[in-house]
Amino acid sequence: MEQANMNQEAMNQKDKSQAIHYVNQDHINQNGTALVADIPPTAVTISVGDTLNKTTLLTSLARACDFPSYFSHNWDSAWDCLTDSEVVHLTLDLMVVKRINTEDFNIFKSIIEDAYRDFGKPQLWVIVPSEDEV
Repeated sequence: MEQANMNQEAMNQKDKSQAIHYVNQDHINQNGTALVADIPPTAVTISVGDTLNKTTLLTSLARACDFPSYFSHNWDSAWDCLTDSEVVHLTLDLMVVKRINTEDFNIFKSIIEDAYRDFGKPQLWVIVPSEDEV
């Protein structure tokens, strides 16, 4: 019964947004590969430091997706360049992040969801700390 509830929870989580998937660090090998969650091997990593905000997200996303020189470092331009990009899968590792601007992170996630809804890409895998570390 407990397994069925866990499976139903996972399905509900996926139904909310097929664009964004959360992977608990407990499901990641030491070499960074997924154990349970299927993070595609072609996923491009959005490298951020210890602070996650608009500036780091836009700069890191542009670098990871090789945005063109006309990228304007704002949310609208990020959506435009992301939907024109060939990148289909992204990962964002929050394990090293110490400070998150939640408003900026929520806007970023909504851009991913909007792009996925309109173009079927990208999908984002967010690696989060285990519950023991929260």
